Amino acid sequence: MRVLVACEYSGRVREAFRKRGHDAWSCDLLPSEDNSPNHFVGDIREILNKRWDLMIAHPPCTDLAVSGAAWFKEKIADGRQQMALDFVRLLMCAPIKRIAVENPISAISSEIRKPDQIIQPWMFGHKETKATCLWLKNLPKLNEVNNVKEATMALPKNIRQRLYYLPPGPNRWKERSRTYQGIADAMSEQWG
Repeated sequence: MRVLVACEYSGRVREAFRKRGHDAWSCDLLPSEDNSPNHFVGDIREILNKRWDLMIAHPPCTDLAVSGAAWFKEKIADGRQQMALDFVRLLMCAPIKRIAVENPISAISSEIRKPDQIIQPWMFGHKETKATCLWLKNLPKLNEVNNVKEATMALPKNIRQRLYYLPPGPNRWKERSRTYQGIADAMSEQWG
């Protein structure tokens, strides 16, 4: 199966599918973190019309996530949020049979549609919390693989919400945008 992982620089989802024998490619404006030859550097719009069987898209959440709601008024006024929503719509309507769009709790839910599923890292073996929405087209909801919720909730808040408590810095956004390996593996096992 030909798989496109849109807006992914880390390669985690791409490599999870490649390990299962799929012809998986990632695309981002940034070079791939793992220097893979199976990565396009550029605008995803340039390759959306190639033949893909499945796309998993991770559009930037900077102008959409409710964690930044304090800046929504400014982002609406200057058009940034509308541009981000238009990009999400483009991905959702891509000429690809099976699509998953991933984002945190965001304006997508109120401006486009509610997500089909909300997952947490603890559902896939990671002792952390980070609500992640999935908007699905011709794909089933992801089934939990290794639920560690009880152990996660027993941890101090700053540990189970590690990404939220990351200190400011130039790479904070990169750390927060990486897909958890357990989720990437579940996507490849269940949608591949």
